[in-house]
Amino acid sequence: MTWLAGIRIALRALRVNKLRSILTMLGIIIGVGAVITMIAIGAGAQAQVEEQIKALGTNLIIVTPGSVTAGGVRMGAGSRSSLTDDDAYALQRELSDVQAAAPALRGTGQVVYAGTNWSTQFFGVTPEYFEVRNWTIGAGKVFDPADITGAGKVVLLGETVAHALFGDGDPIGQTIRVRKVPMEVIGVLARKGQSLMGQDQDDVILMPITTARNRVIGGTQAKLRSVGSISVKIREGADMAHAQAEMRTLMRQRHRIPPDRDDDFTLRNLSEVLGAREESTRIMTLLLAAVASVSLLVGGIGIMNIMLVSVTERTREIGLRMAVGARGKDILSQFLVEAVTLALVGGLCGVLLGVSGSYAIGHFAGWRTDLNIQAIILAVGFAGAVGIFFGFYPARKASRLLPIEALRYE
Repeated sequence: MTWLAGIRIALRALRVNKLRSILTMLGIIIGVGAVITMIAIGAGAQAQVEEQIKALGTNLIIVTPGSVTAGGVRMGAGSRSSLTDDDAYALQRELSDVQAAAPALRGTGQVVYAGTNWSTQFFGVTPEYFEVRNWTIGAGKVFDPADITGAGKVVLLGETVAHALFGDGDPIGQTIRVRKVPMEVIGVLARKGQSLMGQDQDDVILMPITTARNRVIGGTQAKLRSVGSISVKIREGADMAHAQAEMRTLMRQRHRIPPDRDDDFTLRNLSEVLGAREESTRIMTLLLAAVASVSLLVGGIGIMNIMLVSVTERTREIGLRMAVGARGKDILSQFLVEAVTLALVGGLCGVLLGVSGSYAIGHFAGWRTDLNIQAIILAVGFAGAVGIFFGFYPARKASRLLPIEALRYE
């Protein structure tokens, strides 16, 4: 008997008991659908983390002011203004692993345009900030060197601020007031989306650091030339740990910190934090897929159970086939084809369930899902393997029946 004839006989046998065949496939359908959906959810979460990493900046180390001790009480990080513009310039000039260093000064305030106002945060930055943070301009232009040296009254708006103040209008060339200081809008930043902490990165205004220090914030910040943070981009391929150690050594030398004293600054290697987040997301994806795969195993056990029942019910048919010349391998292939057919048809139905489930979750729950063709092929292939594995024993049992005993079976 050829494989084609075996497939026809197997399909005919499955059509005789349609309801039982459908119920048997149900476990495989749910299992494949669950695997595809869980992998899609995990892949979507991982892709979202990767986008956030790319938006934040790669190979990034953030230097922030450290704590200060007053009256025996240790204040929190940032309680002392210990960073200056010169620290940023020194990091970029003296360390070969540093590609760019961007000082920044942060503040919050009310922004007014005509009869509209919006409360947001603003950053005083240098041109290096755009390179370090991988931020591009959606429209308009960036600051000129003259804007930095002359504390020019110009700003770049984040997408959220631009929409809040101007709606669908063009903000470029318009004048807004930041803390009552008139500023000309020269550009709109490209969209960044939410940060890893869920904050809207587009709800921001960027201006020259000298403008923020001298015209908007003023006071102590202008006198000491202090900055709120320094974002440092490490060159591609450089050892982040080595670069971080060199940065700490240079900063301690510049700040004249004795060996027995703590740093007056803090270094945060965001690549390690984001890498750990990405790894945890990947592990969660694998865990979800593993949990969903249990349904496939349950479906395989259901196939084995039904096939054993089918062998028992069709014992006389098996004996009759053997009596007219069918060999053991013919009987084996027939029942094995039935089991694999149940698994593969169930797998294909599971693909439809998984794809529709992924789209439904993405639409109604608002989660990002990324369908992966490799995951679909893997799920269907695994379903076929389940059919072979759990269908082999019943098929082997049927092929080893003795024709005489089979014909006598009641």
